[in-house]
Amino acid sequence: MIKKVSLLTAVLLFGLSFGQNKEQLQKQNAELKKQIAQINSQLAKSRNESKLSVAYLEGVNKKIELREKVYQNTQKEKRFIEDDIYLRQLEINRQNRELAVLRRNYANVLVNAYKNRDLKNKVTFILSSKSLGEAIRRVQYLRFYSDYQDKQAAKIAKAASDLERTIAEKAKSAKQKEILLANQKKEITTISAEKQQKEKLVQEFKKNEANLSAELKQKQTQSKNLEGQIRAIIAEEIRIAKANEEAVRKAEAEKIRLAKEAAAREKARIDAENKAKADALEKERRLAEAEAKKAADLAAKKLADERKRTEEAAKAEASARDEARKIAAEKESREAAQKAREANEKLAAARAAEAELTRKTDVEKKAAESKALTNYGVSSNAASNFAENRGRMNMPAYGTITHRFGRQPHPVFKNIVEENNGIKIAVAKGTGAKAIYPGTVSKVMASGDGTRTVIVKHGNYFTIYSNLSSVSVSQNQQVSAGTNIGLVAEDFDGSYTLDFQIWNGTTPVDPLGWVN
Repeated sequence: MIKKVSLLTAVLLFGLSFGQNKEQLQKQNAELKKQIAQINSQLAKSRNESKLSVAYLEGVNKKIELREKVYQNTQKEKRFIEDDIYLRQLEINRQNRELAVLRRNYANVLVNAYKNRDLKNKVTFILSSKSLGEAIRRVQYLRFYSDYQDKQAAKIAKAASDLERTIAEKAKSAKQKEILLANQKKEITTISAEKQQKEKLVQEFKKNEANLSAELKQKQTQSKNLEGQIRAIIAEEIRIAKANEEAVRKAEAEKIRLAKEAAAREKARIDAENKAKADALEKERRLAEAEAKKAADLAAKKLADERKRTEEAAKAEASARDEARKIAAEKESREAAQKAREANEKLAAARAAEAELTRKTDVEKKAAESKALTNYGVSSNAASNFAENRGRMNMPAYGTITHRFGRQPHPVFKNIVEENNGIKIAVAKGTGAKAIYPGTVSKVMASGDGTRTVIVKHGNYFTIYSNLSSVSVSQNQQVSAGTNIGLVAEDFDGSYTLDFQIWNGTTPVDPLGWVN
């Protein structure tokens, strides 16, 4: 029983994981085949448009790499299917044994039922009971026995159905394996053909090695000269920027000095103007305090007199005149208390007016300082956000990266070492280069081979777009991210290649660390 449960659990778990992994592999292969189709389309175009190019060779290499990934995924999928077939066979064997046992047991039941098929025997069996309770139990037994027969028959039918389904699933997996093996053979044939194509292409490179090497060295010489010009331009830009910064700093300092003087004069005027108001308010407050004190003293005196008269009236018999005096004294006391309240309210208002004047004076001083700074053109320099957007900027053009940053051997001619200050992107004919970040066009340069180079300044950083057949911007023009810089030109090997660089000051950096 435990073995049965374990086997069922294994089959179910494997079936679940098999389905998930198989689906993932098939999805990956579909995506890889889509990429292969795109590369084939690009290769067909570039092959018609170009001569012998590194970009074409890179495309073939990429296609072979993707094909091999598809083959590896297919191998994994085949192993999953083989494991599934093996587990299905184990389940078929188990179900066959279980079905044999069920059929054997059911045969025994049928034999016994046949032997006791006579209705009289069943009636005699019930009537021969010694008591009514025993007769009822025998009836229940016969009914249970009949139900048991039906259940056994149902179990056999279900087991047979399960077995047929498992056999069908195994057959389906076997069919999938056959299809997979056929596809694998096709993949192996295709990979072999593409590797032969690559070898043929490399041989074509070798045949033209002398011409291509000469053209490549000429291009490297031009690139070196261009690099020297770029360094000189960037160095001059930095020198001018530093000089401008120093001039701006001095001008800003002078503006701040003049603004502070103007602000100080305005503050002095505000202080003088508000001092008289403050003195008047202080005088008014002191009069209010004196009046409040006088009113409070008068009220206290009236209250004391009233208390004294009350005490005297208590000692002697009250007369009508005393009663009148008492009423008059109470009235005077109430009037004194009212005056005291009014005096206190007047004092509170005077103190509030003094506080408001102090607050208003501070606000006017700050406003005067801000106005003076604005009038003298004092402003803060906005720092460049180029570095903060590292890794989030778009590519200047989309295609195949044929040359990466740094010192590297040539993809075909290993005896030639290339020194790249950026990356080279092979693109389709008619592709335009776009600015990767807002900035100012620092320089538009013409090269000896008829191509152009555009340098865009982003604070301390510079982006460089070389090998352009035409440009769409001019010097000192402000550009935004995505602004069209110019059309990518045809390279010496017939491909259309953009040479893109990023410099931090006078130091080139790897563009792939900056663009996504």
